[in-house]
Amino acid sequence: MSEGVSIPAISLVLPVYNGERYLAEALDSIFSQTFTDFEVIAVDDHSTDATPAILADYASRHSNMSVLRNEENAKLPATLNRGFAQARGEWFSWTSDDNVLDPDTLGRLYAEATAGTADVYYADFRIIDAAGRVMQTHRVGEPHEIVTGNPIGCCFLYRREVDAKLGGYNEALFGVEDYDFWLRAARRGFAFAAIHEEMYSYRRHEGSLTATRAKQIYALSGPIMLKSIRELPRSPWRAFAFLNLLTRDPYHLRWELLLRAWRDHPPTVLKNWRKVAGWLRFVLRVRLGRS
Repeated sequence: MSEGVSIPAISLVLPVYNGERYLAEALDSIFSQTFTDFEVIAVDDHSTDATPAILADYASRHSNMSVLRNEENAKLPATLNRGFAQARGEWFSWTSDDNVLDPDTLGRLYAEATAGTADVYYADFRIIDAAGRVMQTHRVGEPHEIVTGNPIGCCFLYRREVDAKLGGYNEALFGVEDYDFWLRAARRGFAFAAIHEEMYSYRRHEGSLTATRAKQIYALSGPIMLKSIRELPRSPWRAFAFLNLLTRDPYHLRWELLLRAWRDHPPTVLKNWRKVAGWLRFVLRVRLGRS
């Protein structure tokens, strides 16, 4: 680092691929933050729409923004790794080109982070539709729930040491790179803290990754979750984790998970029979919809 160059408190990476539809709104929310000690590293994943022009315009007006461009489409995890390789901040975060930060998102996260002792802080958020209307609110899970799914969500701040120790995101796990990252962080002993305050808007629309790659995301996340569940001691909680893994995926019928749950703790299976029945109805709807 050159003498006299200040280190920002937060490095915020913005990966973008053909994001022209919502990109300006996302950038406006970033540069409207009440907390200003941050840098933005936008990484254009070889977009073919107006994304490069939009990024160049904002970078010309904001000295704390830099823009990188991939020479070919590298997908999200590789794009994140390229951005964080350039990050100078003490704390890291990233956001998507179709999501919106509240004006005090970074300030509230940073206040919690600097007052506490955890390594990863994450907060509640709301889900909005394509037009920006609030569809529902989402309360994030507690850290111990990480084996049953991703409790972290989309609004978070973590120490740069987490990225350094983990070696970034796994570039082979496009679609579940964030969940894998958090699981590896938990295994390495990094501490997580949930903040039950809404401070971010996650946009759900027809072009979002969760909408276009749901089946592949289920297929990739299943083995990752199963590995973590197997590491738990035999208990009612592990039985519930097996049931949760079974009932989250309508594309793959894995009845052995029900058997494993039963072997661990039959009362947990009986107590959650409605969960299994609801999943079977979901499976039927999905399969009839595909036929």
